[in-house]
Amino acid sequence: MTPNVKGALLALVAFGVFSTHDVIIKVLGGTYSPVQIVFFSVLFSFPIATLWLLRDQTNGTLIPRHPYWMVARAVAAMVTGFSAFYAFSVLPLAQVYAIIFASPLLITVLAIPILGEEVRLRRWIAVLVGLCGVLVVLRPGQTELGLGHLAALACAVGGAFASVIVRKIGRDERTVVIMLYPMMANFLVMGALLPTVYVPMPIDDLGRIAVVALFAWIAGRFLIGAYNSGEAVIVAPMQYSQILWASAYGALFFDEYPDIGTLFGSAIIIASGLYIVLRESRSTTSSTPVLRTRSRPETGTSPRISPFLWPLHPRRKK
Repeated sequence: MTPNVKGALLALVAFGVFSTHDVIIKVLGGTYSPVQIVFFSVLFSFPIATLWLLRDQTNGTLIPRHPYWMVARAVAAMVTGFSAFYAFSVLPLAQVYAIIFASPLLITVLAIPILGEEVRLRRWIAVLVGLCGVLVVLRPGQTELGLGHLAALACAVGGAFASVIVRKIGRDERTVVIMLYPMMANFLVMGALLPTVYVPMPIDDLGRIAVVALFAWIAGRFLIGAYNSGEAVIVAPMQYSQILWASAYGALFFDEYPDIGTLFGSAIIIASGLYIVLRESRSTTSSTPVLRTRSRPETGTSPRISPFLWPLHPRRKK
């Protein structure tokens, strides 16, 4: 088995586990507020985060070197987490994924002011085409748009913003600092809001949230292994396999079947994202913000793997 095939297979497993993780969130979202789900997800993730802390051997403290960027990233992660959990609760899985798939397009745009990245005409066209795909999925004027659609868009924007910040400060900050601050922010803010929305949780639902935290960690480990094995340009597009998982899980558990608009819009968004990834992998001048930050959107609910991924990519890019 070649390294690229191994990397692709590991990534497919990772995103399959992530999709199962999202199904559990959708089930819980039928009963509980996203505030409560986020809070307990973070709470159960802290033991796993502690393991990451114990493994980190770099010298330094937990005080960030770029406090303002770290605050911005923590806020973006909180918005992403809350928005994602809410969107999964009220929208079909495939529709949420289709909108979130716009994230690499937004990363390309945000890289201009934040990273000083140069985006040429072809990539601009790909971004515009991809955003048209988002409009096909949303179909404003034909479909009644609600808070769930807004939440999915906020997740895509927040996840892209958090990813670009990782690319900007990742060389200077310890990985554990980048990982820990969004979790701490979610724990404090969602904990403060929890009394306003709290619903008593039976042990079964607490167990489901513990499984969410465990699945996020397992999927993250598989994805790190994928990027260690294969080239980023091969591994990154595997995220789009989630639309297949979403279609299968939606039909199996929620009687959800993606309509033609969702499938067609998803195809446009995925094609645009693939084009951007391929263009950046061949570029000799780009700092490849999409490839170096390509993972699940940062939600600040578990030890996310994006801070561990981007240092792997420079050696992969030839």
